[in-house]
Amino acid sequence: MFTGIIEDIGIVTNLKKEGDNISITIESSITNELKIDQSVAHNGVCLTVVNIKDKEYTVTAIKETIDKSNIGGLMVGGLVNLERAMKLGDRLDGHIVQGHVDQVATCIDAKELDGSWEYTFRYDASLENITIEKGSITVNGVSLTVVNSKKDTFSVAIIPYTHEHTNFNTLANGTIVNLEFDVIGKYVSKLQKKTA
Repeated sequence: MFTGIIEDIGIVTNLKKEGDNISITIESSITNELKIDQSVAHNGVCLTVVNIKDKEYTVTAIKETIDKSNIGGLMVGGLVNLERAMKLGDRLDGHIVQGHVDQVATCIDAKELDGSWEYTFRYDASLENITIEKGSITVNGVSLTVVNSKKDTFSVAIIPYTHEHTNFNTLANGTIVNLEFDVIGKYVSKLQKKTA
């Protein structure tokens, strides 16, 4: 369980293909606090730490993860939003995030405003995920509030702190991002379909 509040931006230092899987090695300032078998969200994708050495740790992404997220598009030198699993009893500063990516989206507009940034994303609405105005959405692991919700697009407004302390400052038109829709909204939507 995560909150969508990013702790660090990691740097991909190595990618190794192993069958259908990819081993991803990341350098991070939180590495010394990690343990083998611990869950860490990478751009919103929950992955398990399998190795730690000095300032770097390694996780493995399986085919299912690669197919449904932007993890397969990572490159050496790329930046990754990182968050460790929340501790029971901590404040929930973002929203309830599972670290299970529902689908990807494409950034179709990124503009700087007077003191903030607005990003617009398009996603495949045929997968029946929805956003609602002022509802929660996780984009690359970042807990955000939806603005301008439409059938297959939505926008988010980013404050300077989030822009500086996440990989949002690298997003541009055409960038693929991971989406995790609000878990409560997903259950409500599914229940409504069953009773309809």
